[in-house]
Amino acid sequence: MRVAGIQLDIAWEDPRANLVRSSELVAQAASTGARLIALPEMFATGFSMRAGAMARHAESILEQLSSMATTHGVYLLGGLVVPGEERPENIAVIIDPAGNEIARYSKLHPFSMAGEDQHFTAGRKLTTVEIEGVRVTPLICYDLRFPEPFRAAAQRTDLFVVIANWPIMRALAWRTLLAARAIDCLAFVLGVNRVGSAEDLEHRGDTALIDPLGEVLASRAHQEGLIVGSVDIERVQRVREQLGFLNDRRVMLYRDLEE
Repeated sequence: MRVAGIQLDIAWEDPRANLVRSSELVAQAASTGARLIALPEMFATGFSMRAGAMARHAESILEQLSSMATTHGVYLLGGLVVPGEERPENIAVIIDPAGNEIARYSKLHPFSMAGEDQHFTAGRKLTTVEIEGVRVTPLICYDLRFPEPFRAAAQRTDLFVVIANWPIMRALAWRTLLAARAIDCLAFVLGVNRVGSAEDLEHRGDTALIDPLGEVLASRAHQEGLIVGSVDIERVQRVREQLGFLNDRRVMLYRDLEE
């Protein structure tokens, strides 16, 4: 399956401008034959801690994602803020070519260094959906620091999609951890990051598609735009047959070691 990651220069708290630009880039990505197209974390607002205010845009953002997906006949993955039972949630959704939401994932690890845990409710479960034969699991930004959820979903995942607002001062960690998660799980990883400035933070992007052995198949840094590449489930199967270490995990032992 052909996939695309959109590296967006997000206008701060300006959904209208971001949706217009996203629509243009989604059209470009669709023209390459990409079947799954991913946008960054909170792509329409930026990584704002004004959670309640950002959540008020959720309905219109979801409507626009649905419209883009149906217009181009693609699967579209994007991040946004939605209302929650107690506090808003930072989520990733996947919309199918008919405009229907087929998956919703709430960020497991709010970024405490920015106070995200004070404004957003943390998710409690992983979500995996099959798209044209490829099993896809979305995660969000700070989740990348934690190998546990990736390993928990590894056996049922061919492609992890990590959407982010990851700043330039930790760019080496972003690139390294994307490759590490691919190697850890013997899966493809599509990391989709923003570019440009957000208040006092700079972002260089480094949006990338990485294969199950950690090789970078496509990447982009510094400039807005997109990357495109192919995910081959047969390659995932072959690598896992040749390197069977996922079968050697001792999950119950690891839990005991933490006590």
